[in-house]
Amino acid sequence: MSTIWKNLGALALALCTSLAFAQDAVLKPFVLAAKGPGEVAQKVEAAKVALTGAGFTVAGSYSPYPNATVIAVTNDELRSNAAKSEHGGFGAAMRVAVTKVKDEVQVSYTNPLYLANAYRMAGDLKDTAAKLQAALGKVEEFGAEGLTPAKLRKYHYAFGMEYFNEPNTLAGYASHEEALKAVEAGLAAGKHGVTKVYRVDVAGKKEVLFGVGMKGEGDNKYMDDKYIMSEIDFKDVKSTAHLPYDILVSDNKVYAQYARFRIAISFPDLSMMGANSFMNIMKAPEAMRRALALTVGGKEDAR
Repeated sequence: MSTIWKNLGALALALCTSLAFAQDAVLKPFVLAAKGPGEVAQKVEAAKVALTGAGFTVAGSYSPYPNATVIAVTNDELRSNAAKSEHGGFGAAMRVAVTKVKDEVQVSYTNPLYLANAYRMAGDLKDTAAKLQAALGKVEEFGAEGLTPAKLRKYHYAFGMEYFNEPNTLAGYASHEEALKAVEAGLAAGKHGVTKVYRVDVAGKKEVLFGVGMKGEGDNKYMDDKYIMSEIDFKDVKSTAHLPYDILVSDNKVYAQYARFRIAISFPDLSMMGANSFMNIMKAPEAMRRALALTVGGKEDAR
């Protein structure tokens, strides 16, 4: 009997240690899948074939600037898991980037384990992470020193800045259908520099995720994808999969993560001041919020 109790005790200790390790594990926002010679267009097509073969649906793609393409993908796990938490739709798609840097082409993607915690989702998306790795490969995780799951679930960049559960409410409508119609129309018109890249419908819930490209010049440059990334994506391994930005229609409301959260969660180690810092894009959060609100039929000062 004593031997049995000893074995049970050892098993319990091992489980506790494993759980503690999981809570202390450091996660990073992106995964570098591969790098080497080649051309962007060829790598994009190869990635799409591999992703489709692994059970993913390609929801859309776009080129935010030369030598870079982002592919949005989803699958059953992502869509169903998204329905189980408030605003979980923000995690209904993962983004795969193909970026040419000098003579090298980098293939990278958003880390599902990181975003599952950052977006406070019910499941950990381990299956999706394994499928992405099987389809595209994995060299390393990158993009920050890393954060534990516990820290990610309550993340904000600094005092007074937004948490995940404090998104902008861009607009409200009488019904889910009216909200969707307004968003689709606004993105198709593109009057404010915001256009549709993809749409993913959350399974079994009145929630739809839109990926949107943002272009602006002159006084509107602060909401521009290329401008923002030129200031903050300066390291050798590129974080192109930060793009595109997101709009979430949940029931009859239209939301977007405020940029001080959405950018910071992809670049949590970015300094507040100095070269390649948040100070350089200080006007971006409000410029982006304004463009998104006007695009979906909301007011300029929508909060």
